[in-house]
Amino acid sequence: MSQPGPVIHLQELTKTFGRARALDGLDLTVHPGEVHGFLGPNGAGKSTTIRILLGLIRATGGHVELFGADPWRDAARLHGRLAYVAGDVALWPGLTGGQCLDVIGATHGGVDERRRKDLIDRFDLDPTKRIRDYSKGNRQKVALVAALAAQVDLLVLDEPTSGLDPLMEQTFQQCVRERREEGVTVLLSSHILGEVEALADRVSIIRRGRTVTTGSLADLRRHTRTSVHATTTREPEGVARAEGVADCVCERLDGHVDIRFTVDPQHLDAMIGRLHAARIHTLTVTPPSLDALFLRSYGAGSDTPEAGEALAEAAR
Repeated sequence: MSQPGPVIHLQELTKTFGRARALDGLDLTVHPGEVHGFLGPNGAGKSTTIRILLGLIRATGGHVELFGADPWRDAARLHGRLAYVAGDVALWPGLTGGQCLDVIGATHGGVDERRRKDLIDRFDLDPTKRIRDYSKGNRQKVALVAALAAQVDLLVLDEPTSGLDPLMEQTFQQCVRERREEGVTVLLSSHILGEVEALADRVSIIRRGRTVTTGSLADLRRHTRTSVHATTTREPEGVARAEGVADCVCERLDGHVDIRFTVDPQHLDAMIGRLHAARIHTLTVTPPSLDALFLRSYGAGSDTPEAGEALAEAAR
């Protein structure tokens, strides 16, 4: 039996607005049933890519497939298979939250009424209030409930938790996990790196309209340094000069040796062995965070202006 094709397949995608080049050969593949994190600072091309996927604008060049079809030519049919949540939701101020859910639901292929009622309770949403009386967070809840209750194959989430408090962010993450378990595919664009790290099966990081890296977090971490912090009885032999080790700091504290360093993944076992030989009291091994992967993809250390700006944008 042949494997199903990708839900999203973009190859050498370009988009220009006059002289400005928003997308410059971007590649993106999202497989069925995965949560795919889509990262990059403001201006990297994320929103332009999503607008092309939704059939709102036409690509200048390259190959675009959504469910194997062209979203520009077949937008109406494809929209029945997806639900979209923007970071700044525009709703009808004179309607109630429940009425808005009905209107949005009519644009989808179908709505699971039982799930929608459950989501209203979980997101603590009052559907009887008018939209004009909602806070930004409650307007966002309406969009999330509508999307998560939709009987669709794809969720396109662009800054979906904008305006939500931390408790509601946790509710959102659990709901996304549940939909993924049901086979729904999710494209998640977010500035909250921890949110992407908690949910994404794979991640694509883009820069200036191009994809700079893509893969699972485990795959990406194999190419990024791991942080090690240990206390030992005596100073480990040769750690500071060992292959693959950097940023080594070693000092004596209260009769023990406190040592910190970063190490390439392929040399981690050897370094742990040296620490064991020095008799470990405490040991903390921290794999690279998504923040570190993001900075690495931008080709800069955390102390450079470009890296600092990139991380600040992505963490907002």
